[in-house]
Amino acid sequence: MNIIGKCVKRIALVTLLFMLLLGVSLFTWPETLSTDTETEPVAIACVNYRTIWGDKRRNLEKIMDFVADAAKRGADIILFPELALTGYAIGDSPMHKDNAEIIPGPSTEAIADLTRRYNVYVVFGMVEKPQDKPDVLYNSAAVIGPEGVIGAYRKLMPFGDEMSWCKKGTEPFAFNTPWGLVGVSICYDSYMFPELARYYAALGSRIYLNVTAIGPFYGWKPYYMNQLKARAIENMMVVASANLVGKDLQTEYQGGSLVVGPSEKEHEVLFHSGPASADKEEVIMATVDLTSSDRMRQRYPLFWENPVSKSPDWRLKLFQMMLRAIEEKTDLGKYE
Repeated sequence: MNIIGKCVKRIALVTLLFMLLLGVSLFTWPETLSTDTETEPVAIACVNYRTIWGDKRRNLEKIMDFVADAAKRGADIILFPELALTGYAIGDSPMHKDNAEIIPGPSTEAIADLTRRYNVYVVFGMVEKPQDKPDVLYNSAAVIGPEGVIGAYRKLMPFGDEMSWCKKGTEPFAFNTPWGLVGVSICYDSYMFPELARYYAALGSRIYLNVTAIGPFYGWKPYYMNQLKARAIENMMVVASANLVGKDLQTEYQGGSLVVGPSEKEHEVLFHSGPASADKEEVIMATVDLTSSDRMRQRYPLFWENPVSKSPDWRLKLFQMMLRAIEEKTDLGKYE
């Protein structure tokens, strides 16, 4: 194991202890954190995707067609938008309940047939119902790989009236790949809660996947771009985002799927691919050399020893103290 791998492992252990001290439940996580990672570039495909609202069968067929096409073009990881399997609905629509599935379930197993055949990873948005609680719904991102269905990320902070039909998720979700740990997020969780991307980065992730359904609202595009570029540069990680495009039931989505990452020039963010079209479906693809993230993390030693201070620049114990102070001085600590 190289020096970076050892430091990542040490930070992972400290971070897990931090979560326990704060009383946060242990989350769905790979049994073993991968630290010896592939140095070959990774090909990431993001699908600018137009849903057929409420028609799960046809959406599944479309997703499968896009997966096969992207895989044949050389993609390793293929990303779809939020609720790609069903379409997005504002408010408490019965459509969500009618189209909810367990994970693993029929749709994820159908995609798993392709991920096994093509040796790829696929992440897509869907409505999930737990097998033991079929009346509970989650806004989820299913994660499927060459080994089959891996699991799902459940949106931690549903936005606005999404909470009229879905519950809040309770734990982050990351999965091991030949390129190391990959973190998953959904929309609002990425834009307004930078702690999640930092959390994945501290555990060694160099790739962050954002499953989203955003726009249009006044200023949405700079908001979307700036927040994702910030996640990339503050964590020295590649951020991939797949957005809906075209008319859904009520909303005209604006696409803009993209892959961004840190440049080895100071404080610059590179667009590896995208932004995609504002009005049509398409697959954008980027082949990314992740060792540039490693080199930038050495230049900015957030997560391992700074040669001058002999400690990481990211002061975990300091932030732990700050969180405890917030709990003591406000009512925020009483909420899940």
